[in-house]
Amino acid sequence: MLLHPKFHGLVEFASSFNPRPEITHALFDFDGTLSVIREGWPAVMLEMFDEILPKASGDTTENRRSLLFDDMMRLNGKQTIYQMIQLADRVKERGGQPEDPLVYKHEYLRRLGLKIQVRLDGLASKTIPISDYLLHGSIELLENLQRRGVQLYLASGTDEVFVKNEASLLGLNRFFEGRIYGAQDNYKAFSKKMVIERLLREHSIQGSQLIAFGDGYVELQNTKEVGGLAIAVASDEAHNGSGHIDAWKRDRLLAVGADIVIPDYRDETPLLELIFGN
Repeated sequence: MLLHPKFHGLVEFASSFNPRPEITHALFDFDGTLSVIREGWPAVMLEMFDEILPKASGDTTENRRSLLFDDMMRLNGKQTIYQMIQLADRVKERGGQPEDPLVYKHEYLRRLGLKIQVRLDGLASKTIPISDYLLHGSIELLENLQRRGVQLYLASGTDEVFVKNEASLLGLNRFFEGRIYGAQDNYKAFSKKMVIERLLREHSIQGSQLIAFGDGYVELQNTKEVGGLAIAVASDEAHNGSGHIDAWKRDRLLAVGADIVIPDYRDETPLLELIFGN
């Protein structure tokens, strides 16, 4: 893994990286990849999980929360319901009687909604600039990809109704017209893998023509499985624009085969020049 001298910020290339001038389609995750409206969600989820999980002999605050955090982040990028299914399984393991995972999901969304409502209201009333909650450099990257003729898709583990609303508040709809996908209550009807398979099939393209940007396991792993180029966005969501790489994200995204690691899109021009070869 080397730091590349052409970039102003921290950009890392894995040995798996090769330029891909043939790329025609791009898949984006949403939360942490384009939007930081939901920044702080892990703390909300972890607090709820810690309240619900039955105590066990030998528990310490540290090992208990570490177990729950690893469960959450291992499933980051999948639909939220999968994290709730995992919680229910943990409750069973400890002899408890779990609620239906959908009950857990709705309670989590209620708690998160309390945290982010002021952000949504501020964006809707235009008293908060959209740049505050767009990952640094997002618009420039999306415009650059569009100029290159790349068709853009957005797929999120967050419920589709919320993703579409938040994408609209951030002014992103013009980049993803009719190509925004998110979680459903019938969770088996949606996955990022399904979006990728449909994209390749409907456009009759090879996986090597796909690039994905994400801060979760799933979109990068699914992209690598079809031969696409995987860009790990190891964003420091709490300090948008800092240029710092989140070490936890970096390590785990490299483990699923990320080809490039970036903190945000401050170096989008030289990055795309290198990827496309021009």
